[in-house]
Amino acid sequence: MKIAIIGAGNMGGSIAQGLCIGQLIPTANITVSDLDTAKLNALEIKYPDIHTTSDNEAAAETADIVILAVKPWLVDTVLKKLDLSKKQILVSIAAGISFEQLAHAVIEPEMPMFRVIPNTAISELESLNAIATRNVTKEQETLILSIFNEMGTSIVLPEDKLSAATALASCGIAYVLKYIQAAMQAGVEMGIRPEDAMNMVAQSVKGAAELILKNDTHPSIEIDKVTTPGGITIRGINELEHAGFASAIIRAMKASQ
Repeated sequence: MKIAIIGAGNMGGSIAQGLCIGQLIPTANITVSDLDTAKLNALEIKYPDIHTTSDNEAAAETADIVILAVKPWLVDTVLKKLDLSKKQILVSIAAGISFEQLAHAVIEPEMPMFRVIPNTAISELESLNAIATRNVTKEQETLILSIFNEMGTSIVLPEDKLSAATALASCGIAYVLKYIQAAMQAGVEMGIRPEDAMNMVAQSVKGAAELILKNDTHPSIEIDKVTTPGGITIRGINELEHAGFASAIIRAMKASQ
């Protein structure tokens, strides 16, 4: 199984790293294409067995799976130069580019296609991957799910739900990081060293996520466990509510659709 990744930017590079760390696809079976040789060289240094090139067509020619990881406004231009066949599987990472648009840009409009919306945690095998399918067999769906499940957790959705999933999981990771940054700044103001504050907050976020993911519970239940009547946590929670914290998160998510 050979995979070509077209684009070595933040997302393409993260996917390449995730695939190399994983065990499912041998690193020697991965080719990454990009015009930026510095990005390719960085990948080669970390993963000597990976193949790199600045020729998109050459990268895609012998690949079983082509992962398109270029900016949305480049999708049409890049795809029209690739001679993709029905025997190949196209996986588009480009947010907002529909299957209909992809079909108009390829030589074989009925080829198997997936739209995948990951986040940058895919480089650490911790991404939430929202996936939609078009013209695929059950075996092809199972294959792509196995690849992306190794790099995190995947969920198959109708295409019209991908924009909401993008806001929650792809854009959403930036909002979580913004919370970590803000809480870290508070820690520094209270006298904690920046590195210690960052680690403390990041571990708290990780712990909160694990409580939700590994237990049959709900955020409200877990909040109730730590908000002692008259205690310090409920004071902080109420300050967040007074400042419109929940409303700001909801508005940010909806703005990201």
